[in-house]
Amino acid sequence: MFTGLIESLGTVQSLADEGGAKRVVVEVPASFLENALPSKRLGDSIAINGCCLTVVAADGVLWSFQAGHETLAKTNLGRLRAGDSVNLERAMPADGRFGGHIVQGHVDGVGRVSAIDSRTDFADYTFEVPAALAAQMVEKGSVAVDGISLTLVRVTATSFQIMLIPHTLAVTTLGQRKVGDEVNIETDVLAKYVAKLLAFATPSGASQ
Repeated sequence: MFTGLIESLGTVQSLADEGGAKRVVVEVPASFLENALPSKRLGDSIAINGCCLTVVAADGVLWSFQAGHETLAKTNLGRLRAGDSVNLERAMPADGRFGGHIVQGHVDGVGRVSAIDSRTDFADYTFEVPAALAAQMVEKGSVAVDGISLTLVRVTATSFQIMLIPHTLAVTTLGQRKVGDEVNIETDVLAKYVAKLLAFATPSGASQ
């Protein structure tokens, strides 16, 4: 489980096909490496652009991950190229402090940047998303965009808007995004459970 508070930006060094999967090698900054030690070990979970992946090899600052066919199909990781920046967050320890919201690292789908309205150092971003994802969003609620915990300012049937502060623009990939770019979307897990329960309720409110 994650909180959506990005710890560092990594850089994709290489990608290699492994059957229907890809091996992704990411260079992590020294500061991230220092924070991860001594707890860092093979098998640890790291969120890359909001996708929970497993460390399968580590050689200094070069960490390797494997992205399966489902991950490649449902996220923007399949479009990564060498040199791209990615958001990094370690899984939260049991005694950790929540600063964002509950982020599982299970991406629900891909959205697209449809508008960027820069206001001095701040910016309003609008994203187009499938209607099924927008239905799980509420204004002033939370959403994870490329793994970043953000507050929803406005929600429509097929889009949502967020306001980004200078810090978020500077330390995450959103500061590099352009109109048309794809982003990973994870809706609030609480909304998913409510939607599931309501789907199984009869008109009278009794369970089927």
